[in-house]
Amino acid sequence: MDTNPNWFLRARLKTRQLLLLIALDEQRNIHRAAEELHMTQPAASKQLKDLEEMLDVQLFERLPRGMEPTIYGETMIRHARMALTSLSLAHDDIVAIKSGLAGQVEIGTIMTPGMALLPRALSQVKQTAPRLRIGVQMEQSNILLEQLRRGRLDFMIGRIPERDGAAGLGYEELTDEPACAVVRVGHPLLASADLRLEELAAQPWVLPPPGSILRSRFELMFRRAGLAVPVNIIDTTAVLLVTALLQQTDALNVMPIAVARYYASLNVLSILPIELPCRMDAFGIITVDGHLLSPGAQLLLQTVRRVAQEIY
Repeated sequence: MDTNPNWFLRARLKTRQLLLLIALDEQRNIHRAAEELHMTQPAASKQLKDLEEMLDVQLFERLPRGMEPTIYGETMIRHARMALTSLSLAHDDIVAIKSGLAGQVEIGTIMTPGMALLPRALSQVKQTAPRLRIGVQMEQSNILLEQLRRGRLDFMIGRIPERDGAAGLGYEELTDEPACAVVRVGHPLLASADLRLEELAAQPWVLPPPGSILRSRFELMFRRAGLAVPVNIIDTTAVLLVTALLQQTDALNVMPIAVARYYASLNVLSILPIELPCRMDAFGIITVDGHLLSPGAQLLLQTVRRVAQEIY
């Protein structure tokens, strides 16, 4: 008998032979087994003979009134049932995945991964699952966390603020987030050869509101340098309003450098030539412990992980 673990590949074992083994076990009669499988009796006999020759054992005792499986036959019948059950489950899994890939996925993201990571991940997922409906919310982490905990998001990309705590949440860190100062194209400060932080303190600013992580880090940056925190400020997180205000005034804005580079590439804004001692905490993928993701959400999550490795 062939002892190679993949003997069935070389022997070209047929699904029909497995079905015949099970039919013979149930009918104990070659004629009835052949009828059940819509085969002729000679064809069924040949299939069984080929299988016995392949294995070099007798699978059934031929008796005057039917057939009885030998110990070899019982072993093959048991494995035939397991193999066909596994194939049936594979079919069920594929049906489930196909239906899941035509379902709905809801995710949340903060701005930085929403500018570079997510567009690439979403485009790749859409190539695989064009019918998958994907909803994306772009908000601050604390707002997204509330949505996530309420079950309105499958997962999010952001931070877990210290006051919220990580109880019941899974977190996979992706990267940290340096910040920079941006202004309109042609702003007078862009011509400065040696721009200093004290020069920025007296400027008008458009900033995220008090209580946000970036606003806290921004103010801390000036305090650590022994400077007064800027007071000429407009508070808003509305991206369209921020860009409109910057383009129509000489105000400055602080934003993650990945976002700033995107706007600079479109020639919408310019990055000031100064390295700010201002960094946001690392962000990552946040999930709810025990929440079973749909196949579509699982596909998107795996793609986000893969693209994040390429980018970060």
